[in-house]
Amino acid sequence: MRRTTGRACASYEAQYANEIVAAASLDDVGRHPDYRSGNANICWTLIHLVEETGRHAGHADIVRELLDGAKGYH
Repeated sequence: MRRTTGRACASYEAQYANEIVAAASLDDVGRHPDYRSGNANICWTLIHLVEETGRHAGHADIVRELLDGAKGYH
């Protein structure tokens, strides 16, 4: 099956728990038995999600640029 940008975005959005975030305070602290720190609040988690998404998008852009030589920002 071919992955399209639209399909990838829909998959990403389907995994994102908007209802959970909307029902919580940004100061609420997450709880997971395997997460050592346990001090991460929802605000930190969301900012980290944006940072990681941007970082990986940047990696993909570098790989694409190395493959075809085209630069971003046309």
